[in-house]
Amino acid sequence: MSFQEYLKYLTRLFIQYVETPKAERRLNKAPRESWSSRWFGAIPMSIKLLRRK
Repeated sequence: MSFQEYLKYLTRLFIQYVETPKAERRLNKAPRESWSSRWFGAIPMSIKLLRRK
Protein backbone atom coordinates (compact mmCIF):
# COMPACT_ATOMS: atom_id res chain seq x y z
CA MET A 1 0.00 0.00 0.00
CA SER A 2 1.54 3.26 -1.08
CA PHE A 3 1.51 6.39 1.02
CA GLN A 4 -1.10 8.06 -1.19
CA GLU A 5 -3.47 5.10 -0.89
CA TYR A 6 -3.02 5.07 2.86
CA LEU A 7 -3.67 8.81 3.04
CA LYS A 8 -6.85 8.40 0.97
CA TYR A 9 -7.99 5.61 3.28
CA LEU A 10 -7.39 7.70 6.41
CA THR A 11 -9.13 10.69 4.84
CA ARG A 12 -12.14 8.55 3.95
CA LEU A 13 -12.36 7.21 7.51
CA PHE A 14 -12.07 10.70 8.97
CA ILE A 15 -14.79 12.11 6.68
CA GLN A 16 -17.06 9.19 7.53
CA TYR A 17 -16.47 9.80 11.25
CA VAL A 18 -17.15 13.54 10.98
CA GLU A 19 -20.32 13.06 8.92
CA THR A 20 -21.97 10.64 11.35
CA PRO A 21 -24.14 12.37 13.95
CA LYS A 22 -22.73 12.62 17.45
CA ALA A 23 -25.63 10.66 18.95
CA GLU A 24 -25.04 7.76 16.57
CA ARG A 25 -21.32 7.70 17.38
CA ARG A 26 -22.15 7.38 21.08
CA LEU A 27 -24.46 4.43 20.41
CA ASN A 28 -21.68 2.46 18.72
CA LYS A 29 -19.37 2.57 21.75
CA ALA A 30 -19.11 -0.66 23.69
CA PRO A 31 -19.33 -0.44 27.47
CA ARG A 32 -15.98 -0.67 29.24
CA GLU A 33 -15.21 -3.61 31.42
CA SER A 34 -14.34 -3.07 35.06
CA TRP A 35 -10.85 -1.87 35.92
CA SER A 36 -9.99 -5.08 37.75
CA SER A 37 -10.79 -7.21 34.71
CA ARG A 38 -8.98 -4.82 32.42
CA TRP A 39 -5.82 -4.83 34.51
CA PHE A 40 -5.71 -8.37 35.84
CA GLY A 41 -7.82 -10.49 33.46
CA ALA A 42 -9.96 -13.38 34.70
CA ILE A 43 -8.31 -13.71 38.12
CA PRO A 44 -10.60 -11.20 39.93
CA MET A 45 -13.66 -12.82 38.39
CA SER A 46 -12.62 -16.27 39.59
CA ILE A 47 -11.99 -14.91 43.11
CA LYS A 48 -15.45 -13.31 43.13
CA LEU A 49 -17.01 -16.62 42.09
CA LEU A 50 -15.16 -18.49 44.84
CA ARG A 51 -16.35 -15.99 47.46
CA ARG A 52 -19.98 -16.41 46.41
CA LYS A 53 -19.95 -20.17 47.01
